Amino acid sequence: MCLSTAYLNSKDEDKVAARYVANIDVDGNRITLTDVMGFTTEIVGTIVSVDLTGATVVIATDAA
Repeated sequence: MCLSTAYLNSKDEDKVAARYVANIDVDGNRITLTDVMGFTTEIVGTIVSVDLTGATVVIATDAA
């Protein structure tokens, strides 16, 4: 099982949006992250990068 950590604006421990992300749904600029336990986090932004081997996702938002 491949689980990821999602970050806001940069890959920085202070900017973690969600950990153990198992699913990402995108509807326009609305991104829904679902973790392994089924908890969801919704973010308005754009996916900047996804590193599948490093298990990281970076999402750009207006809030820096």
